[in-house]
Amino acid sequence: MDPKVAKLKEKPKPFLFPEFCKGCGRCIGSCRFGCITEGTEINPETGLIPVVLDLEKCSGCGLCASACPEPFGLFMRVVDVEEIAKEDLEGVHTFQEMVELFDKADFELTDPSELFGPRETEAPEPEPIPDQWIPFSHDEPLVLKGNYASAVGAILAGCRHVYGYPITPSTEGAELMAKLQPLMDGVFFQAVSEVATVNMMYGTGGAGLPCMTFTSSPGFSLMLEGISYMVGAELPAVFVNIMRGGPGLGNIGPEQADLKLACRGLGHGNSHAIVITPSTPQEMLDLTMLAFELAFKYRNPVIILGDGYLGQMTGRVNLPDKMKKPGIPEWAVYGDLSHRRNLICSIALSEADLERHNIHLNAKYAEMAANEQRADLFHTDDADVLVVAATTPARMAKGAVQELRNQGIKAGLFRPITVWPFPVDLLKPLLEGARRIVMVEASNGQLEDELRLALSKEGVHPPPIQHVRHFGGVLPQQEEIVEAVRKGEEAAK
Repeated sequence: MDPKVAKLKEKPKPFLFPEFCKGCGRCIGSCRFGCITEGTEINPETGLIPVVLDLEKCSGCGLCASACPEPFGLFMRVVDVEEIAKEDLEGVHTFQEMVELFDKADFELTDPSELFGPRETEAPEPEPIPDQWIPFSHDEPLVLKGNYASAVGAILAGCRHVYGYPITPSTEGAELMAKLQPLMDGVFFQAVSEVATVNMMYGTGGAGLPCMTFTSSPGFSLMLEGISYMVGAELPAVFVNIMRGGPGLGNIGPEQADLKLACRGLGHGNSHAIVITPSTPQEMLDLTMLAFELAFKYRNPVIILGDGYLGQMTGRVNLPDKMKKPGIPEWAVYGDLSHRRNLICSIALSEADLERHNIHLNAKYAEMAANEQRADLFHTDDADVLVVAATTPARMAKGAVQELRNQGIKAGLFRPITVWPFPVDLLKPLLEGARRIVMVEASNGQLEDELRLALSKEGVHPPPIQHVRHFGGVLPQQEEIVEAVRKGEEAAK
């Protein structure tokens, strides 16, 4: 190697090639010591004004080099680039010429321990700060709409970080959080978009703190890339999606438009999350609290799917007798000494590393599928006809089942509370006596697809399946469910 490019013995400092500086100023904001200022002289070769370096107070942190968008504009020197600049820079005007120059200089990355010696102190092994449950006394029930009930459930689960972007019919949850969080030393931040929202949640989840958002179908679609990142980085968060009509912007009416998206489409790659479907304001509170528990249990996002009616309808809600004061898990990147050795990342560039990570995720998904199947059963013990419905349509289906029982027809309601994992273990025993299944949906078979896929994977052939479907904000009604079952009974005779 040419002696004139020998390695420096001191800590690397930034070096600027003015010919490659566009004067964007990103490096200026990154320097806490004010070592970089806006320039005043135009570079005659580029017609631009490069920044100016004054390295007297420079700590060599490298943040300025990280902020620079130009590959060879501002960088940390590990060789004496000044010697290169004096004799070799003349005539270098293109990216390729600069690459060739750097190849000539034989730049190398040097381990900091070789330059500066070992750390004086090693970070301790991370230790968790445990959660605490605090007694909570509120004897009188509340009358809350579903969005409010979910917000209250999140607060009782210890959530003090809420981000979101307004979208009907979920906005009331965000509005209530905007009022209550500041009173509890919490944070509500209205982001500039749903994309910004999910990335704020990535950072908060990485710090090991409970966080959530309220959104609706178009906004949820925009969050999917970030959700995939959170799944890959194994970060907890709760997404409350109050579904509305689609496709596109659709309307603000209730629809089960996002079941397939939540169960099978959470971003690219091998992404899954537990998907919970409440059907009452009480369940909006209770299942939101459960969602935070599951998010931290599995270090994974959890999705709550309501619909436009459930978010807006009011109902009696009883509060629990305790609330959580969350701690800090041992894996968190919290910024304190005890967690300083932790790292959160969703990137594995090596194919072998990424495959190992996916194998690990698959094992976690299998654990979720084995342990977290939930369903509500109504008159299913002796049911000849099994009605399957979720969220608000399940309320109409329950009334229909009761009316059919009054008419002497042995109908029962199977209501999935988790649609991923689908509660197939709870469904299979009921199929031994059921002659027919009637799917009641506010979608074009998205719930039926989950049922059929779950049974197919178990090697179970279901009995004949009928369906009652509506779209675009129209919900199945009790009378038409009863009529569909009665027609099926007559046809089977």
